[in-house]
Order: sequence, then C-alpha cells, then structure tokens
Amino acid sequence: MSKPDAAIAARPVAAARRKAAAGAAPARRGRPPKAQAKAAGETRDLILDAAEDLFSKHGFYGVTIREVAREAGVDTALVHYYFGAKRDLFDAVFLRRAEVWNSERVDAVNRYAEQAGSDMTLEGLLDAFLRPPFEWSLKGGPGWKHYAALVAQANANPTFGGETMARYFDPAVRRLIELIRQVLPGAREVDLYWAYHNLSGALTLTLGETGRLDRLSNGLCRSGDLESAGDYMVRFAAAGFRAVCAPGSDRP
Repeated sequence: MSKPDAAIAARPVAAARRKAAAGAAPARRGRPPKAQAKAAGETRDLILDAAEDLFSKHGFYGVTIREVAREAGVDTALVHYYFGAKRDLFDAVFLRRAEVWNSERVDAVNRYAEQAGSDMTLEGLLDAFLRPPFEWSLKGGPGWKHYAALVAQANANPTFGGETMARYFDPAVRRLIELIRQVLPGAREVDLYWAYHNLSGALTLTLGETGRLDRLSNGLCRSGDLESAGDYMVRFAAAGFRAVCAPGSDRP
C-alpha cells in the first residue's frame, strides 16, 4: 500500500479515537479521590504514632526525623512533606490528643457544675476534671500511654514545656479554676494557681507511670494502678486546695 493510501485508510481510525476522547469524562481536578485521601490520612497517622512513641521514650532532643521515618516505614521526605520541621511534628503529635483530653475535661466539669449547682464540691470538680485523662490512659491503648508520658516530659521541660502546656492545656485549666473559685470564694488568686501547680505536677508524674512508686513502696503500690491513683489524687488535691486557699491559713 502506498503512503497516500495508508494515510487515507488511517483516517477512520483517527476519527474514531477523536470521538472517543471527546466523549470521555474530563480529568478530575480539586480534591483527590477518597481512596487517596484515606491513604494520606493513614500515612499521617503512621507518622504521628511513630513520632509519639519515640518522643515519649527519648524526649524531643533524643529523636530525629530520620528515626521517625524509619519507625513509620516511610521516606524522610514524606515526614517533612506532611509536617515540616521536627518542632512542627512534635506540636502535631501534642495537639492530636490534647484536643480530646481538654474537650472532655471541659465538658465534664461543666456538666458536673450544672448538675450540682450550689452543691458543688472540690472533690466533685476534681473528679470530673481528672477522670478523662485517667480513663484514656487506662483504656485507650498504647498510644495514650505514650501520650501521657510525653505530656509528663513536656510539663517538666524548662526550654519549651511551659509554652507547650500553656498553648494546649490552659483553657481547660482556667475553666477548672473558675469553678473552684465558686467553691472557695475567699481564695486568693495566687493561692489557687499554686494549688493547681502542685496538682499538675502530681498528675503528669502519675500518668507517666515511671515505676518509681513501685520501687519506693517495695511493691505495696503500683504506678500502673491508675484507678487507685485517680481516687487518691482527688482526695489529696481537694485537701491541698482547702489547706492552701483557706482564709487565714499560713501564707508566705
């Protein structure tokens, strides 16, 4: 077949292809398909889980982006793509569960205050405030154990711990103090904040489950017994607030 004849014979095929292309659906733009979005979300969670585990065991300065990527089973560039620098990754890890803790704590103390009305007690308020973190650490699985240890580290970190805790936890804490003022109307502001400061240290140390209590008590107490720990903490903290904030008490 000559070249002109071949070109003429090819015309119907080319026309058919153009027609098929014209009838095809246009290329998708905008949001990726759900399967892609789901895969991206799963990858982000893998990275956050790996970072949370490593940060909780080795601290912020003891972990590299490369180690997080290796633990998550992804390329280092992917960690940077989703989260940026290491501090941004740390903040993302911190925020993920802080939102759960704090929304549940605020809901719990508000619900208790509404139900108890003028019969509010320190024990009732503190139990409502402390119950969510204890419950999540008891029943939420390994991720919540890692997160509790991470919070304990951040609360004691002199470099950026104060700023991190303030950013993610202060709104819930301020709501608690606001309600405690109603139970202890004569309390000075300075006494309320010192009392909470002591509670905060006890809470994060306890949720860290370091095993210190087990060794100190020769096995009589277990740092992993969070149900008992929560009950003791409510009573201890309530007594501490009363002792520190009572009008006429010894003050510096």
